[in-house]
Amino acid sequence: MTSLPYPALHASHSGIWVAQRDEPVRALSRGEAIRLAADTPVILLNAPLVGQRLGYADLSGLDVLELFAFLHPARFMVPTPKGVAQATGLTPPGSEADVAPFLLEAAARMLAVTDADWPEREGAWTAAQSLARARWGWAPVVTPRLRKPEQSERWLFTRLPEWSEAAPRPAPRTVTLDDREVADRLTALTGAGAEARGGQRAYAAAAAGAFAPRVAREVPNLVLAEAGTGIGKTLGYLAPASLWAEQAGGAVWISTYTKALQRQLGHETTRLHPDRAIRKARVVTRKGRENYLCLLNLEDALQGGFAGRAAILAHLVARWAAYTDDGDMVGGDLPGWLTTLFRRNGSAALTDRRGECIYAGCPHYRKCFIERAARASAEADLVIANHALVMVNAARGRELATRPTRYVFDEGHHLFDAADAMFGTALTGQETIELRRWIIGPEGGSRGRRRGLQARLSDVAGYDEQGARAISDIVAAAGSLAADGWLARIAEGAPFGAIEHLLAAVRGLAYARAEQDAEAGYGLETELAAPSPELIEAAAPAAQALDALVRPMVALGKRLEAVLAEAPDWMDGPARARIEGAIASLGWRAETVAGWLALLARVGGPADARFVDWLAVDRVEGREFDMGLHRRWVDPTIPFADTVLKPAHGALVTSATLTGGGDWSVAEARVGAPHLPRAPERFVAPSPFDYATQAEVLIVTDVKRGDVPGLANAYARLIEASAGGALGLFTAIRRLRAVHARIADRLSRAGLPLHAQHVDPVDTGTLVDIFRDDPHSSLLGTDALRDGVDVPGDSLRLVVMEGVPWPKPTVLHAARRMADAMPGGGGGNAYDDRIVRARLAQAFGRLIRRRDDNGLFVLLSSAMPSRLLDAFPPGVPVARVPLDEAIVRVRQRLSSTRTIGHEAAHDIA
Repeated sequence: MTSLPYPALHASHSGIWVAQRDEPVRALSRGEAIRLAADTPVILLNAPLVGQRLGYADLSGLDVLELFAFLHPARFMVPTPKGVAQATGLTPPGSEADVAPFLLEAAARMLAVTDADWPEREGAWTAAQSLARARWGWAPVVTPRLRKPEQSERWLFTRLPEWSEAAPRPAPRTVTLDDREVADRLTALTGAGAEARGGQRAYAAAAAGAFAPRVAREVPNLVLAEAGTGIGKTLGYLAPASLWAEQAGGAVWISTYTKALQRQLGHETTRLHPDRAIRKARVVTRKGRENYLCLLNLEDALQGGFAGRAAILAHLVARWAAYTDDGDMVGGDLPGWLTTLFRRNGSAALTDRRGECIYAGCPHYRKCFIERAARASAEADLVIANHALVMVNAARGRELATRPTRYVFDEGHHLFDAADAMFGTALTGQETIELRRWIIGPEGGSRGRRRGLQARLSDVAGYDEQGARAISDIVAAAGSLAADGWLARIAEGAPFGAIEHLLAAVRGLAYARAEQDAEAGYGLETELAAPSPELIEAAAPAAQALDALVRPMVALGKRLEAVLAEAPDWMDGPARARIEGAIASLGWRAETVAGWLALLARVGGPADARFVDWLAVDRVEGREFDMGLHRRWVDPTIPFADTVLKPAHGALVTSATLTGGGDWSVAEARVGAPHLPRAPERFVAPSPFDYATQAEVLIVTDVKRGDVPGLANAYARLIEASAGGALGLFTAIRRLRAVHARIADRLSRAGLPLHAQHVDPVDTGTLVDIFRDDPHSSLLGTDALRDGVDVPGDSLRLVVMEGVPWPKPTVLHAARRMADAMPGGGGGNAYDDRIVRARLAQAFGRLIRRRDDNGLFVLLSSAMPSRLLDAFPPGVPVARVPLDEAIVRVRQRLSSTRTIGHEAAHDIA
């Protein structure tokens, strides 16, 4: 195996080492390491992470992750030494000092695949030439090893298959599922030799009620099912869902809240369709279009739209695009760590985040990943989506003919939050500038292929005089929206245009009235009540400007519909599709502007009891990044019920914590059931786990609130007592970072790696993969880890929460707390208690994921009210103890795990 002429550098919290060919490993100081990396190409593993540990943000080098992404596109590898060892078939390094020479060996092993044909050879030579021109660090090593193909390679745009049109799918047939058939399907999914679980069988039978024929219009069959952890609810609802899809010839949309569950569902469907080709046709994962690679944006990037490191990212993404299953850049088969290696170079520019798609006007329309997913879902039996996409499609989707009639909402306890975000209104600087860019296109020194509305509809403008006039009016009216540099102008007291003057007035009133400390660096907000004269004065011209914008938008939409009806000679299929897309885009943007106008009418006018309105200045570490007016429904399940539930024939809403430690009236209110004509069916299946023997809850009584050194000491001692395997949950990012900074080095020296969300330059999904892969590592995080982590076994045996997860006292929270119409009723402290119970139940649910799990849940707060202890499963022992006793209990309870792994505690993963 050829050795490489470059040194390898490894940095951790416990030291820095360099390895060179034929030389012993050397320990370096931080300054020496920085000088080496600045002067010499070095082999690294995750350059941004190494750079962070060195305090050298501009660190770059020969990252083995980039090499792996080039050689094996659309394959995942855990980005740790252990993960690299598993991917290359090498023995993992035994200590931190062994990592640097191991990286030399691993890089050579990766490059060795080029000595023969490997599955992803096609396109590699062409991609390597482009990467060499982009000055990719690995190019001088990789390019000479690749032989030039005798014939031109099929690469990317020529390799991607085209989707084809299909006849509209007939409406689903009316069928009634047989109980025995549902039970038989469940048996087939679980396997004939699987342990019979009565709770799972009862759950599947109850879930089948959502697939019964509807008896009246806008009266769906709604089933609410709380299934404790371990019931097996995924297969429990897949049994009736798949059976109904086959017999009725319709699609069931299974909606989740987290990407982790989407991935898990995709894996579970292999039981339903073991054959990959059949599964790909029958089960489709759908996400918002901003998740998918835009081929037109990629083409622009490859042709010079990107420069420097961003250009290298574009070529690596192009290499992946030729092998990906679905083009999903967020949670699909693109490794989550790849884009974080280029974190300052905006991978978002490769997706359609601004809604600028030109549909059939795109030269890659027939190969578009987004369009392919949409058409595949129209023919699929099961569509795995997320709550936000389901609501967006119901409210303003283009796919009216294929709107689903049956839904399964897993993680149903999050429906309220998803609806809250979806049906809210925000008239902010960022929102208005995005609309301006969509209408006007690039201004000033902007680069790229992006075009304004007039350019995208140039053929219509040339054909239809009224349409052309409407387009001109829209472009002219968009000039009043916030423009580039708006934040600086407002800070300097020199706003330009009606909207910027409005935002300046919002900022002034927020600073004047906000209860938060203006110097603390957090965002500011205040109620939209008794507005200042400046705000009232600014609202009127802003409303006039928006009215001047929305009127021609509506008029253009009508003219485009007329153009479709008239079908001029130049209108072929692609042109029709492009105009249909423009109608849909115009429609939802016009709705957005109409929502802004309704919000502005509130300034100086009467309040609407259905809504909560407030002003906000958004800041990060004291830096302002947005400001504006906000509106949310007091009860967002009202529009959710109207747009999603009522048109459906049936829906199953399920979760392990659906009632959130409360009662069924709370659960029903949180999913919109009270807004339906008929009450839902209820079902409960308690967890089969023996929580009384598998788990224990400790409430530590002597860690003072706000004492960061004491908090850090508690986390460090608890993680040391458990020998890792700890999930630390925080309610504030600032405290998470402070604790991590104090304990990371200490734990690393003990052979206990510590990873942290909001600290490590690694995406959350990859952090969880790293945590799962190493039973001696620990992970710190916030809400996303409290709700979306599934790590069974020894890798997660201790959960530590910094304190009681009380809701943040925002304007919105205060209004819902006081409102008579608040979901579930009760208001006041009872409302806060329900939120805390739900959060505690979710956090505890991370701990015990299977029958042989064993662990402790530690809450570092003496202020935990006894009335909230019912958030934990019945029978779980709860004790209030000082920290020293908690350490002893953790060590004793997890002694078997600690003993098994203690000798390997210094292994690197």
